[in-house]
Amino acid sequence: MSPSARSPLAEYHVAQGARLVAYHGAQVPARFSDPRQEHAAVRNAAGLFDFSFRAKFAVTGADRVRFLQGMVTNDVKNLTPGHGIYAAMLNPQGKILADMRLYCTEDRFLLDTDADLREKILQSLQHHIIADRVRLESLELYALALQGPRSRPLLEKTLHLDLPAMQEFDHFQTNYGGFTVRVARASSTGEEGYEIWVGEKGLLGVWGAACGQAPTYEMLPCGVEALESLRIEAGIPRYGSELSEDTLLLEAGLLNAVSFTKGCYVGQEIVERTRSRGHINWKLVGLLVRAPEPPAPGEKLTSAGQEIGEVASACVSPTLGQTIALAYVRREVAEPGTKLVLAPGIPVEVTALPFYKKSETRN
Repeated sequence: MSPSARSPLAEYHVAQGARLVAYHGAQVPARFSDPRQEHAAVRNAAGLFDFSFRAKFAVTGADRVRFLQGMVTNDVKNLTPGHGIYAAMLNPQGKILADMRLYCTEDRFLLDTDADLREKILQSLQHHIIADRVRLESLELYALALQGPRSRPLLEKTLHLDLPAMQEFDHFQTNYGGFTVRVARASSTGEEGYEIWVGEKGLLGVWGAACGQAPTYEMLPCGVEALESLRIEAGIPRYGSELSEDTLLLEAGLLNAVSFTKGCYVGQEIVERTRSRGHINWKLVGLLVRAPEPPAPGEKLTSAGQEIGEVASACVSPTLGQTIALAYVRREVAEPGTKLVLAPGIPVEVTALPFYKKSETRN
């Protein structure tokens, strides 16, 4: 999918009253209804998202395991078919070029990332293929995401199957309506979540089938405005907001994206040096903001008149009922409870991430 692509469901969404916006390389729905109601549906029941802003490609060839092991931050070598990981690609200075999910099958790895990162990843991987028996192939696959505590039974009813027990990034291939689909467990909101990967021809059928179950599971179709407030509450960083080529992996707290025992990969020396010295200069934290409107990305934070950080993302949290933000601050002011000031004079308080964590006892 090209960086300016529209979702294959774009015309259908507009006919249903959705407004399209550019989001990470694609035109997708901003909202279908009140984004606060969509947000609440995900927290309490289920939400259905058009994830056409995600791009997918395959890495095949006899050297694919060894090649990717030297390119990404997490451990590819120990992956077995049906399982996956979250990982990042770094430059030699240890800064984040891109983040992605990798899914292992019998004969390939499937890489899933934001559409506006696809070309960067492909070019970077291609640059490092010298004598390696590795092939990169873009895939015309699109994803729909079900997120929320009722997403599992909703998915089962939609696809007419019984889901096996699945951990995060587990996946399997099945069929629906004559189309091959892949189901992956993946949360983008802090709730239990699943993605359905399917080609363009099968996309509308799966969307319609899920919407047909909506009354039973209290599901709402949701746009990216709700997705943003959900992921900020859950403390999930996104490339282009919290992650960039100026960010070190450990500054962003991406411990789930790194293996410290796998051996060498591009940028590994910097990651290990940062870990071994025991601290980082900057840290991604949460902020409780004493203002009714969220601050803009890039707004500066001060302490005792000194600039010590800046806002990355912010929203009015429907769950907490107050303004919150993700921000990078100097390590000496990163402790929860620290009082800071936004440049316009607005008081804020540092808090631990995530702002919201799902209840383990909720069904």
